[in-house]
This record gives sequence, C-alpha cells and structure tokens, in this order.
Amino acid sequence: MATPLWKRVIARILEGLLAFVFLAPLIWVIICSFSPQPGSSQVDGWGINNYLTLFKFQEGLSVYLFNSVVVSGVTVVFSVIVCTMAGYSFSRFNYPGRNFGFLVTLSILMVPYASLLIPMMVWFKNIGLNDSLLGVGLVITLFQLPMSTFIMRNAFDAIPKDMEEAAIVDGCNSLQALMKILVPVVKPSMITVGLLAFLEAWNNFMIPLYLSSSAKATLPLAMVNMRSQALGAIDYGITEAGVVVLMIPCVILFLVLQKYYVKGFMSGAIKG
Repeated sequence: MATPLWKRVIARILEGLLAFVFLAPLIWVIICSFSPQPGSSQVDGWGINNYLTLFKFQEGLSVYLFNSVVVSGVTVVFSVIVCTMAGYSFSRFNYPGRNFGFLVTLSILMVPYASLLIPMMVWFKNIGLNDSLLGVGLVITLFQLPMSTFIMRNAFDAIPKDMEEAAIVDGCNSLQALMKILVPVVKPSMITVGLLAFLEAWNNFMIPLYLSSSAKATLPLAMVNMRSQALGAIDYGITEAGVVVLMIPCVILFLVLQKYYVKGFMSGAIKG
C-alpha cells in the first residue's frame, strides 16, 4: 500500500528541519571564519586572514596536523587489528574465562579515563613513551576497545559457522579462515570501528593534554592556546578557522564511508 502524499510531505519537512538543525552550526562557523570580527585577524572585510594566522601559529599548523594524523593513524590501525582479533576470539573460541574477559573489556567503559591519565603518564615515562605520539595513540586505543570489541564480536556472531568450518575442511587453519573468509564479510564493521577510532583520536583533547608537550600537541590541544589572547580575550576568528580545519577530514571520511558505517552498525551492534 502506497504511503499517502501528505505523510510523505510531512516526512520530508521533518527531515529538512532535522538537517537544518545539524547543519546550521557548521555553516555558521564556516561563514564566521571568513567574516570580519573585532579582535581577530580578519578585522576589515571578508578574507582568509584567520586561516593565515592559524597556519603560522607557534609550531605551525602543518606540525599540529601531522601530530593529529599520526595519533589518529596509530589509533585506527591498533583499534581495527586488536578489536578484530578480540572479537573473533570472543565469538568463535570456547575457553575458560572467555565471558569474564569480555566483561572486563566492557568494564573499561565504566572507568573515567581522566582518572587513569596521571598513572599512565608516570608509567609511560618509565618505559620511554612519555611525550610521544605513539603513546597518545595507544592510550586512545585502550579506551576504544570496549565498544569496538563489542561491535566486532557481534559482527562475527552474525556469520554462520558453516562458512568457517567449510574453509577449515578445505585445509585452512583458524587464522587463514579469518583472513580469507570472515574478514571480507565483516569489512563494514571493521570500517565502522576504524571510523569511530579516527573520530575519537582526531578530536580528543584530554589525553594529549596530559601526555604531550607543545611540540607534540595535536590540533584540538593547539587550538586552546590559539584562542587565548592578552588579558583573557578570545580570538574567535582563529578558533572558528581551527574548527573548520578540524571538521573537514571528519566530514569527508563520513561521506565516503557512510554506507559501510551504516552497515557496520546494523550488523555489528544489532544482530547476534
């Protein structure tokens, strides 16, 4: 039975309103980053002076972007690899302590990670990872494990074991069955885990604040220093320009990977 026209019109209007609610702040920030504002680098007329100031701030925007890319890359790689292997283990193998181990992994969600950053800072100093981009990425990965492992375990649970057993009968071991048979099937969930890890690492402020110096600062941390001017004044122009730069990779990745992201959540968080 076809949906009545008036219901479709109302649905489109509501969708448009929701889109406006989400997009309006983003559009406003983009416009303001080019508009003239007192106390900013763009005082008279429209232009890109806020972006030019942003590029030359302290260590330079290229350094902060490089640091953010490295931290995000470390987080994505380790999150996808570790959570895929962990999800496969929790889903397919029956060994003592499996359920307990899974509960311990999920229990990380209940720990405020700010309470762990001081001990981690001391520990990282002892093992030589203090003030390193690798250390920051590993800590962010730690707090990505619960949700990402949950998604991957449910993704593997949704796959019939017959596929894996057929591969083993044909001569594959468990690792070969995982790589050749199961990984292509759970690829949307892996992309979802990677995208979530990237968004968390790219926008994380607290962990780099504790574990990084100014030379190893990521862009969100650098933006706090950028916005503070003399006598407590705030440079809103450079802040808005920084928000736009931070936003661009997130928007591009989400648009490119949107179909995988939706499939990954549907298969990894609902089925099973």
